[in-house]
Amino acid sequence: QVQLVESGGGLVQAGDSLRLSCSASGRTLSGYAMGWFRQAPGKEREFVAAISWNGSNRKYADSVKDRFTIFRDGTRNTVNLQMNSLRPEDTAVYYCAAAFTFNLNLVRTTYGEYEYWGQGTQVTVSS
Repeated sequence: QVQLVESGGGLVQAGDSLRLSCSASGRTLSGYAMGWFRQAPGKEREFVAAISWNGSNRKYADSVKDRFTIFRDGTRNTVNLQMNSLRPEDTAVYYCAAAFTFNLNLVRTTYGEYEYWGQGTQVTVSS
């Protein structure tokens, strides 16, 4: 069982930046492809960004490309989402997700591919 914990959410103004972090309680995230999803009120959970377990491959939703960056720390125990140029439409609860894989380069972009989820962290962007 992998327990994921997100942190770094908050209330910011449009144009500001935030960094979200995700870690696994008591264990390393090596061997796991990781992703970030978000869910706004009244909407379905949507893919935001994903990274392979070795950090070599990344994918982004078109809506966040060139503004958000997903990366793993040197020890691969934390996965971060750097969010720049935030917009009101980025307001949502952001969830970290993990999927065990033997494929070092694999990225996963759909909800059903992930086995473990965090509780989410709220990001609110005011106009």
